[in-house]
Amino acid sequence: MESPDQRPFSGAQWTISAAGHEAVIVEVGGGLRTYRHDGVDLVDGYRTDEVCPGCAGQVLAPWPNRIRDGRYAFGEQAHQLPLTEPERHVAIHGLVNWVPWHLVEQSEAAVTLGYDLPPQPGYPWPLRLLSRWSVSEDGLRAEHEVTNIGGQAAPFGFSVHPYLQLPGVAVDDLVMRLPARRRLVVDGRLLPVGVTPVAGTEYDWTSARRIGAAELDLCFGEVIRDADGGSSVSLSAPDGSAGVSIWADAEFGWWQVFTGDALTGERHRRSVAIEPMTCPPDAFRSGRDVLTLKPATTWRGAWGIRPGA
Repeated sequence: MESPDQRPFSGAQWTISAAGHEAVIVEVGGGLRTYRHDGVDLVDGYRTDEVCPGCAGQVLAPWPNRIRDGRYAFGEQAHQLPLTEPERHVAIHGLVNWVPWHLVEQSEAAVTLGYDLPPQPGYPWPLRLLSRWSVSEDGLRAEHEVTNIGGQAAPFGFSVHPYLQLPGVAVDDLVMRLPARRRLVVDGRLLPVGVTPVAGTEYDWTSARRIGAAELDLCFGEVIRDADGGSSVSLSAPDGSAGVSIWADAEFGWWQVFTGDALTGERHRRSVAIEPMTCPPDAFRSGRDVLTLKPATTWRGAWGIRPGA
Protein backbone atom coordinates (compact mmCIF):
# COMPACT_ATOMS: atom_id res chain seq x y z
CA MET A 1 0.00 0.00 0.00
CA GLU A 2 1.42 3.35 -1.05
CA SER A 3 1.98 5.99 1.57
CA PRO A 4 0.23 9.36 1.16
CA ASP A 5 3.39 11.13 -0.04
CA GLN A 6 3.82 8.58 -2.85
CA ARG A 7 0.36 9.10 -4.30
CA PRO A 8 0.36 11.23 -7.47
CA PHE A 9 -1.21 14.64 -7.02
CA SER A 10 -3.63 13.76 -9.84
CA GLY A 11 -4.60 10.47 -8.19
CA ALA A 12 -4.63 7.12 -9.92
CA GLN A 13 -3.03 6.99 -13.37
CA TRP A 14 -4.29 4.88 -16.28
CA THR A 15 -1.97 4.40 -19.25
CA ILE A 16 -3.44 3.37 -22.59
CA SER A 17 -1.39 2.53 -25.69
CA ALA A 18 -1.71 1.25 -29.24
CA ALA A 19 0.10 1.61 -32.58
CA GLY A 20 2.74 3.99 -31.21
CA HIS A 21 0.22 6.18 -29.41
CA GLU A 22 0.20 6.48 -25.62
CA ALA A 23 -1.91 8.55 -23.23
CA VAL A 24 -2.24 8.83 -19.46
CA ILE A 25 -5.69 9.53 -17.99
CA VAL A 26 -5.99 10.60 -14.36
CA GLU A 27 -8.40 10.15 -11.47
CA VAL A 28 -8.54 13.80 -10.39
CA GLY A 29 -10.80 15.50 -12.91
CA GLY A 30 -10.93 12.42 -15.13
CA GLY A 31 -8.76 14.24 -17.66
CA LEU A 32 -5.78 13.81 -19.95
CA ARG A 33 -2.32 14.17 -18.38
CA THR A 34 -0.13 13.14 -21.34
CA TYR A 35 -0.43 12.08 -24.97
CA ARG A 36 2.46 11.15 -27.22
CA HIS A 37 3.00 9.53 -30.60
CA ASP A 38 6.17 7.58 -31.33
CA GLY A 39 7.70 9.13 -28.22
CA VAL A 40 6.89 12.74 -29.20
CA ASP A 41 4.72 14.63 -26.73
CA LEU A 42 1.94 16.35 -28.68
CA VAL A 43 0.10 17.44 -25.52
CA ASP A 44 1.83 19.73 -23.04
CA GLY A 45 1.07 17.71 -19.93
CA TYR A 46 2.31 17.74 -16.35
CA ARG A 47 4.18 15.62 -13.85
CA THR A 48 2.65 13.22 -11.33
CA ASP A 49 4.05 15.35 -8.48
CA GLU A 50 2.47 18.52 -9.88
CA VAL A 51 -0.97 20.06 -9.37
CA CYS A 52 -2.57 20.26 -12.81
CA PRO A 53 -1.41 23.64 -14.20
CA GLY A 54 -3.66 25.92 -16.24
CA CYS A 55 -6.47 23.33 -16.33
CA ALA A 56 -4.28 21.20 -18.63
CA GLY A 57 -6.28 18.34 -20.12
CA GLN A 58 -9.26 18.81 -17.82
CA VAL A 59 -12.91 18.02 -18.53
CA LEU A 60 -15.06 21.15 -18.14
CA ALA A 61 -18.71 20.57 -17.23
CA PRO A 62 -21.50 21.43 -16.67
CA TRP A 63 -20.27 24.67 -18.20
CA PRO A 64 -17.03 25.76 -19.89
CA ASN A 65 -15.12 29.00 -19.41
CA ARG A 66 -16.52 31.86 -17.28
CA ILE A 67 -19.88 32.93 -15.86
CA ARG A 68 -20.07 36.61 -14.95
CA ASP A 69 -20.29 37.04 -11.17
CA GLY A 70 -21.20 33.34 -10.95
CA ARG A 71 -24.82 34.37 -11.21
CA TYR A 72 -27.44 33.18 -13.68
CA ALA A 73 -31.12 32.29 -13.97
CA PHE A 74 -32.68 29.14 -15.34
CA GLY A 75 -36.42 28.98 -15.69
CA GLU A 76 -37.77 31.16 -12.92
CA GLN A 77 -34.98 30.35 -10.48
CA ALA A 78 -31.86 32.47 -9.82
CA HIS A 79 -28.61 30.70 -8.94
CA GLN A 80 -25.29 31.78 -7.42
CA LEU A 81 -22.16 29.71 -8.03
CA PRO A 82 -18.92 29.91 -6.01
CA LEU A 83 -16.48 32.40 -7.52
CA THR A 84 -13.68 30.03 -8.51
CA GLU A 85 -11.68 32.75 -10.27
CA PRO A 86 -12.07 35.46 -7.63
CA GLU A 87 -9.70 37.94 -9.24
CA ARG A 88 -12.18 38.24 -12.13
CA HIS A 89 -15.24 37.65 -9.93
CA VAL A 90 -16.40 34.72 -12.05
CA ALA A 91 -17.22 31.03 -11.81
CA ILE A 92 -14.92 29.16 -14.18
CA HIS A 93 -14.79 25.76 -15.88
CA GLY A 94 -17.56 23.87 -14.15
CA LEU A 95 -17.65 21.49 -11.21
CA VAL A 96 -15.92 18.26 -12.20
CA ASN A 97 -12.28 19.17 -12.92
CA TRP A 98 -10.97 18.78 -9.34
CA VAL A 99 -13.04 15.83 -8.14
CA PRO A 100 -12.05 12.13 -8.14
CA TRP A 101 -13.53 10.12 -11.00
CA HIS A 102 -13.85 6.33 -10.74
CA LEU A 103 -12.76 3.56 -13.07
CA VAL A 104 -15.60 1.95 -15.02
CA GLU A 105 -13.75 -0.16 -17.58
CA GLN A 106 -10.18 -0.62 -18.77
CA SER A 107 -8.31 -2.35 -21.57
CA GLU A 108 -4.86 -1.94 -23.07
CA ALA A 109 -5.97 0.76 -25.51
CA ALA A 110 -8.96 2.33 -23.72
CA VAL A 111 -10.23 3.41 -20.33
CA THR A 112 -13.65 4.64 -19.22
CA LEU A 113 -14.08 6.84 -16.15
CA GLY A 114 -17.24 8.07 -14.46
CA TYR A 115 -18.38 10.68 -11.99
CA ASP A 116 -21.78 11.40 -10.43
CA LEU A 117 -22.18 15.12 -9.89
CA PRO A 118 -24.44 15.72 -6.87
CA PRO A 119 -26.93 18.59 -6.75
CA GLN A 120 -25.41 21.51 -4.89
CA PRO A 121 -25.83 25.24 -4.24
CA GLY A 122 -25.61 27.08 -7.54
CA TYR A 123 -26.23 23.95 -9.62
CA PRO A 124 -29.01 21.85 -8.05
CA TRP A 125 -29.19 19.13 -10.72
CA PRO A 126 -27.59 15.67 -10.48
CA LEU A 127 -25.66 14.50 -13.55
CA ARG A 128 -23.90 11.25 -14.41
CA LEU A 129 -20.75 11.70 -16.50
CA LEU A 130 -18.86 9.02 -18.44
CA SER A 131 -15.70 9.56 -20.49
CA ARG A 132 -14.14 6.88 -22.67
CA TRP A 133 -10.56 7.58 -23.72
CA SER A 134 -8.93 5.43 -26.40
CA VAL A 135 -5.90 5.38 -28.69
CA SER A 136 -5.48 3.69 -32.06
CA GLU A 137 -3.60 4.20 -35.32
CA ASP A 138 -5.88 7.23 -35.83
CA GLY A 139 -4.64 8.97 -32.65
CA LEU A 140 -6.40 9.86 -29.41
CA ARG A 141 -10.19 9.76 -29.18
CA ALA A 142 -12.43 10.88 -26.31
CA GLU A 143 -16.13 10.04 -26.15
CA HIS A 144 -18.21 11.74 -23.48
CA GLU A 145 -21.75 11.25 -22.29
CA VAL A 146 -23.66 13.17 -19.65
CA THR A 147 -27.03 12.07 -18.32
CA ASN A 148 -29.51 14.04 -16.24
CA ILE A 149 -30.36 11.60 -13.44
CA GLY A 150 -32.63 14.06 -11.65
CA GLY A 151 -36.27 14.98 -12.01
CA GLN A 152 -35.92 18.48 -13.50
CA ALA A 153 -34.41 19.91 -16.67
CA ALA A 154 -30.85 21.23 -16.28
CA PRO A 155 -28.75 23.78 -18.18
CA PHE A 156 -25.58 22.26 -19.58
CA GLY A 157 -22.39 22.98 -21.52
CA PHE A 158 -19.21 20.99 -22.09
CA SER A 159 -15.58 21.46 -23.07
CA VAL A 160 -12.09 20.06 -22.60
CA HIS A 161 -8.80 21.90 -22.10
CA PRO A 162 -5.81 20.23 -23.83
CA TYR A 163 -2.63 22.18 -24.57
CA LEU A 164 -1.13 21.21 -27.93
CA GLN A 165 2.53 21.55 -28.80
CA LEU A 166 5.19 20.65 -31.32
CA PRO A 167 8.41 20.13 -29.34
CA GLY A 168 11.11 22.53 -30.46
CA VAL A 169 8.67 24.89 -32.21
CA ALA A 170 7.92 28.16 -30.40
CA VAL A 171 4.30 29.31 -30.15
CA ASP A 172 5.15 32.35 -32.30
CA ASP A 173 6.31 30.05 -35.10
CA LEU A 174 3.39 27.63 -35.04
CA VAL A 175 1.25 27.78 -38.17
CA MET A 176 -2.41 27.56 -37.16
CA ARG A 177 -5.56 26.91 -39.12
CA LEU A 178 -8.74 27.79 -37.22
CA PRO A 179 -12.01 27.28 -39.15
CA ALA A 180 -14.17 30.01 -37.62
CA ARG A 181 -15.72 33.11 -39.19
CA ARG A 182 -16.39 35.10 -36.00
CA ARG A 183 -14.82 35.81 -32.64
CA LEU A 184 -16.16 37.09 -29.38
CA VAL A 185 -15.16 40.55 -28.21
CA VAL A 186 -14.31 40.42 -24.51
CA ASP A 187 -13.92 42.92 -21.69
CA GLY A 188 -11.12 43.14 -19.12
CA ARG A 189 -12.56 40.15 -17.28
CA LEU A 190 -12.43 38.05 -20.48
CA LEU A 191 -16.23 38.01 -20.62
CA PRO A 192 -18.01 38.48 -23.96
CA VAL A 193 -19.51 41.85 -24.84
CA GLY A 194 -20.00 41.32 -28.58
CA VAL A 195 -19.34 39.24 -31.68
CA THR A 196 -17.44 40.35 -34.77
CA PRO A 197 -16.29 38.78 -38.08
CA VAL A 198 -12.64 37.76 -38.37
CA ALA A 199 -12.37 38.30 -42.13
CA GLY A 200 -9.77 40.90 -42.95
CA THR A 201 -8.56 41.20 -39.35
CA GLU A 202 -5.57 40.01 -37.34
CA TYR A 203 -7.79 37.26 -35.89
CA ASP A 204 -8.42 35.46 -39.19
CA TRP A 205 -6.82 32.01 -39.28
CA THR A 206 -9.30 30.46 -41.71
CA SER A 207 -6.25 30.05 -43.94
CA ALA A 208 -3.21 28.64 -42.18
CA ARG A 209 -0.69 31.23 -41.00
CA ARG A 210 1.74 31.84 -38.14
CA ILE A 211 0.44 32.72 -34.72
CA GLY A 212 3.24 35.25 -34.45
CA ALA A 213 3.07 37.66 -31.53
CA ALA A 214 -0.72 37.30 -31.10
CA GLU A 215 -1.77 36.92 -27.46
CA LEU A 216 -4.95 34.90 -27.52
CA ASP A 217 -7.48 33.95 -24.89
CA LEU A 218 -10.46 34.16 -27.19
CA CYS A 219 -13.48 32.19 -28.28
CA PHE A 220 -14.21 31.70 -31.97
CA GLY A 221 -17.59 30.75 -33.42
CA GLU A 222 -19.56 30.25 -36.63
CA VAL A 223 -17.24 27.36 -37.35
CA ILE A 224 -16.62 26.16 -40.87
CA ARG A 225 -17.74 22.57 -40.65
CA ASP A 226 -16.43 19.50 -42.40
CA ALA A 227 -18.67 17.18 -44.41
CA ASP A 228 -19.49 15.16 -41.27
CA GLY A 229 -20.62 18.28 -39.37
CA GLY A 230 -17.53 18.46 -37.21
CA SER A 231 -14.51 20.77 -37.42
CA SER A 232 -10.81 20.74 -36.63
CA VAL A 233 -7.96 23.08 -35.72
CA SER A 234 -4.40 22.36 -36.82
CA LEU A 235 -0.92 23.45 -35.77
CA SER A 236 2.15 22.80 -37.88
CA ALA A 237 5.84 23.65 -38.02
CA PRO A 238 6.81 26.49 -40.38
CA ASP A 239 8.48 24.07 -42.80
CA GLY A 240 5.59 21.59 -42.62
CA SER A 241 7.83 18.90 -41.14
CA ALA A 242 5.51 18.22 -38.19
CA GLY A 243 1.97 18.92 -37.17
CA VAL A 244 -0.89 18.11 -34.85
CA SER A 245 -4.63 18.60 -35.17
CA ILE A 246 -7.59 18.49 -32.82
CA TRP A 247 -11.03 17.61 -34.11
CA ALA A 248 -14.50 17.73 -32.59
CA ASP A 249 -17.83 16.39 -33.76
CA ALA A 250 -20.96 18.37 -34.61
CA GLU A 251 -21.87 18.86 -30.94
CA PHE A 252 -19.11 21.45 -30.60
CA GLY A 253 -19.74 24.79 -32.31
CA TRP A 254 -17.08 26.94 -30.63
CA TRP A 255 -13.29 26.91 -30.26
CA GLN A 256 -11.40 28.65 -27.45
CA VAL A 257 -7.73 29.38 -28.16
CA PHE A 258 -5.31 30.31 -25.37
CA THR A 259 -1.63 30.97 -26.12
CA GLY A 260 -0.59 30.66 -22.48
CA ASP A 261 0.45 34.27 -21.94
CA ALA A 262 -1.12 34.36 -18.46
CA LEU A 263 0.81 31.27 -17.33
CA THR A 264 4.01 31.75 -15.39
CA GLY A 265 7.41 30.12 -15.34
CA GLU A 266 8.35 27.51 -17.90
CA ARG A 267 4.75 27.13 -19.10
CA HIS A 268 4.51 30.76 -20.22
CA ARG A 269 3.65 30.71 -23.94
CA ARG A 270 5.04 27.18 -24.31
CA SER A 271 1.98 25.59 -25.90
CA VAL A 272 -1.51 26.44 -27.14
CA ALA A 273 -4.72 25.37 -25.40
CA ILE A 274 -7.29 24.59 -28.08
CA GLU A 275 -10.65 23.85 -26.53
CA PRO A 276 -13.74 22.58 -28.38
CA MET A 277 -16.83 23.96 -26.62
CA THR A 278 -20.55 23.35 -26.98
CA CYS A 279 -21.28 26.92 -25.95
CA PRO A 280 -19.35 30.18 -25.54
CA PRO A 281 -18.25 31.86 -22.30
CA ASP A 282 -21.04 33.22 -20.07
CA ALA A 283 -23.60 31.10 -21.90
CA PHE A 284 -25.67 30.42 -18.78
CA ARG A 285 -26.41 34.14 -18.73
CA SER A 286 -26.70 34.83 -22.47
CA GLY A 287 -28.48 31.59 -23.32
CA ARG A 288 -26.34 31.20 -26.44
CA ASP A 289 -26.14 27.50 -27.35
CA VAL A 290 -26.89 26.35 -23.80
CA LEU A 291 -28.18 22.79 -23.87
CA THR A 292 -31.21 21.83 -21.80
CA LEU A 293 -30.89 18.30 -20.46
CA LYS A 294 -34.29 16.89 -19.65
CA PRO A 295 -34.64 14.17 -17.01
CA ALA A 296 -33.23 10.82 -18.19
CA THR A 297 -31.77 12.51 -21.29
CA THR A 298 -28.15 11.87 -22.32
CA TRP A 299 -25.86 14.20 -24.24
CA ARG A 300 -23.02 12.64 -26.23
CA GLY A 301 -20.03 14.24 -27.91
CA ALA A 302 -16.61 13.21 -29.19
CA TRP A 303 -13.29 14.82 -30.05
CA GLY A 304 -9.71 13.75 -30.55
CA ILE A 305 -6.10 14.57 -31.40
CA ARG A 306 -4.15 13.34 -34.43
CA PRO A 307 -0.50 13.66 -35.41
CA GLY A 308 -0.11 15.68 -38.59
CA ALA A 309 -1.85 18.90 -39.61
